[in-house]
Amino acid sequence: MTTPQPLTIGIDFGTTNSVVALADPATGAELVRFVVEGVAVTTFRSALSFQFHAAEGDGRPERVVEAGPWAIEAYVDDPHDTRFIQSFKTFAASAAFTETRIHDRRYTFEDLLAAFLLKLRHHAGAAMSDLPPRVIVGRPVTFAGSRPDEALALSRYETAFKRLGFEDVRYAYEPVGAAFYFARTLKQDATVLVADFGGGTSDFSIIRFEQTPGGLKSTPLARSGVGVAGDAFDYRIIDNLVSPELGKGSFYKALGKTLPVPQRYYSAFARWDQLALLRASRDMRDIRSLANTSLEPEKIDRLVEVLDDNHGHALYRAVSTLKQDLSRQEEAEFSFVAGDVRIEKPVRRAEFEAWIAPELTAIETALDEAMRLSGLSMDGIDRVFLTGGTSLTPAVRALFHRRFGEARIETGGEFESIASGLALIGLEPDVERWTEATGG
Repeated sequence: MTTPQPLTIGIDFGTTNSVVALADPATGAELVRFVVEGVAVTTFRSALSFQFHAAEGDGRPERVVEAGPWAIEAYVDDPHDTRFIQSFKTFAASAAFTETRIHDRRYTFEDLLAAFLLKLRHHAGAAMSDLPPRVIVGRPVTFAGSRPDEALALSRYETAFKRLGFEDVRYAYEPVGAAFYFARTLKQDATVLVADFGGGTSDFSIIRFEQTPGGLKSTPLARSGVGVAGDAFDYRIIDNLVSPELGKGSFYKALGKTLPVPQRYYSAFARWDQLALLRASRDMRDIRSLANTSLEPEKIDRLVEVLDDNHGHALYRAVSTLKQDLSRQEEAEFSFVAGDVRIEKPVRRAEFEAWIAPELTAIETALDEAMRLSGLSMDGIDRVFLTGGTSLTPAVRALFHRRFGEARIETGGEFESIASGLALIGLEPDVERWTEATGG
């Protein structure tokens, strides 16, 4: 039995999770499912693992690459000999990132993304066995990074997606994909503001939807974005709770002087995309030597253990749990316990919101820009659709409640809306109006 070829496919390659949807005019969009330990799931963690096993005799070492939940499993089973990478989408638009070396092999961003996509397709099974020539890929309005190179990012995307077998790779803004998903629920004409909050970016799109005899007419009015979101919130948690216990703000002795431990170690340590690289960097040798000259050597020892013993995933779980708990309650316990490292502290929601105040300001500024470009007042927005995992953060929701009032705000499909909307865009007769090719 063969699986019918889908008419359109949408892929939301996210900083934290990736989602794939297939669509046809008769049934609409349907998410691809992955069976993990007997359970069908629709989100696929944007993570990679690399292991090299010694070969028998004189053969070359065997390279084992995994992605998604299988990458996490490989890492948990053998953290010492596994290179685990997450949030690598953050590198997409960075000209400074040219390659990383894993077990003496060179990997460009295109290599990492292609390896991820190929494993994703493998684990999707029959659902992705026969692919159409065209794919609609989600892209942020503004890529993450201090000086993102959009053309570079899209060129890298195209190289990787073509290795998967696609001939025509087209891009649609992620909040526009979410808007098409949301538009299915509209019963009347409406001007909709879509706010999509992911791991690496916060993106906004304003679209006018009108009912016509020929179907739903869509008119884009404005878009904006900023390269901060959930991962930046994670950075603040790590920087305030974890890094001080690992030597941030401490001092060491050198040449008869007392000097501060370099801040750059902790700037990299607190970012998921940099954490995997820090262990393999030149800085690692200097960090090890600090343990001999530090005024608080036990803290540096903890930092070395976290990096050497690959406690990064345990740290990720601790940070994610805290965010989830603070979304439901006013105070929660942060607990990061791995090996000999134990950091446990109570955190109030108000503290967390104070830490992420700069990111909240940046998000609000991007929202203001979308409104300015649309030429609309707040009253000109009929509905507000919040989506993406970071939209569950109370401080983020409060921003929109203050601006638009609770009655106009809709939520849902936090992890499926973009991929489903991208696939639906692929069904549009004027798909070129909503998408672009590389450099388009």
